Amino acid sequence: MIEAVLDAGPLIHLTELNALDTLRSFGTLLVPDAVWLEVEHHQPSALRHSEIPTQRVSAPLPSQALLVVGRALALDRGEIEALSLMDLHPNAVLLTDDSAARLAAEHRAFRAHGTIGILIRSVREGIRSQRDVIDILRHMPERSTLYIRPSLLAEIIVGLDNEWNLASKK
Repeated sequence: MIEAVLDAGPLIHLTELNALDTLRSFGTLLVPDAVWLEVEHHQPSALRHSEIPTQRVSAPLPSQALLVVGRALALDRGEIEALSLMDLHPNAVLLTDDSAARLAAEHRAFRAHGTIGILIRSVREGIRSQRDVIDILRHMPERSTLYIRPSLLAEIIVGLDNEWNLASKK
């Protein structure tokens, strides 16, 4: 199983969507201290989910290069710690909903996915059904604080609906 380093967004948003179980498709779930504290403040139940064994870890001090990128992209402490932890676990996947953090990850040749990618992955891993994920996406605006442009969300839903051939099975 693939190891993952988490930023606060996916933990918070998946909890809001009652879809934290979708993280089961990853092996070890590493949560840096700053991210842990942020999630503990905003969505503490995300850290106490019995099926999701998150591990709180201390991130190494960030490299000078990471600090420069962090300042340029206005990354917060949790994102810096998550990226710093990725330096120790380069084969892991960074799970973040922050576009600047994803850009920094790509710049550093790390894989990164957000909440929507995690939901889609859960279908491939047999954790959630296609219809279930489409339903979660349709109700995301009213159930989650994750902001996604409505037209983009609609485009994603139509694309998945077509790819999974759900439109003809309604």
